[in-house]
Amino acid sequence: MPATDLSLLIDAARSAGAIALDHWKTDLQVDHKHGGSPVSEADYAVDSHLRETLTAARPDYGWLSEETPDTLERLSRDTVFIADPIDGTRAYLNHEPTWAIALAVVHKGQPTAGVVYLPARDKLYAATLDGGATLNDAPLRTGSRTDPDGASVLAPRPSLDPKWWSCKVPRFDRHWRPSLAYRFCLVAQGRFDAMLTLRDAYEWDIASGILIAQEAGVKLTDRNARPITLNSRSAKAAGILAAPPALHRAIAKRLGG
Repeated sequence: MPATDLSLLIDAARSAGAIALDHWKTDLQVDHKHGGSPVSEADYAVDSHLRETLTAARPDYGWLSEETPDTLERLSRDTVFIADPIDGTRAYLNHEPTWAIALAVVHKGQPTAGVVYLPARDKLYAATLDGGATLNDAPLRTGSRTDPDGASVLAPRPSLDPKWWSCKVPRFDRHWRPSLAYRFCLVAQGRFDAMLTLRDAYEWDIASGILIAQEAGVKLTDRNARPITLNSRSAKAAGILAAPPALHRAIAKRLGG
């Protein structure tokens, strides 16, 4: 992989962030996708900029993005860009600052470079494989909690439904952030103990955050404690469990299949 992949992602995220900020808090045209999730003209503008910028720089890389129709041509490429132009569109449209631009380079199923950029807060999380993770160039390291009961966990409320659990649901201190990519970063930063989503997760929401969290010492699997391989045909993972290793083991033991 080119050593400059990370710098390419950082430059693209910052220029895309400027486009998103220009559209933010304006009168945007908004549509709704199948399932009801909103998509705005800002999402499309950022997506077009990222696709043109990144694929021009790496024409041999494939492309997977939330806002680009998926042709599956990417499956023939060893390396792909995976992008979420605006992760947390509802927050963006509500003029909340916790939306992000999430970008990753994935080689043979594993992320090798990743960026999660929050333009409204000027927070840039970044990582390369075996190169560590940073927030605005400062190194990140996850926490060391081991007990699920009382752990501060970023999770949607349905993840605490007893149907997912093989025994008693842990007494989590549950919190929420609208951007899934940002949730990975907050666990990497040690601000929260774990993150959990038990429904299927789209790869554009998770690819960049997976690498940043792993490089900060977080253990990451799907809800069945299995490794996650990206650039799959479905472009989905079977949920996410992310936590420091000992806490991950303890939570995984309580989860049902």
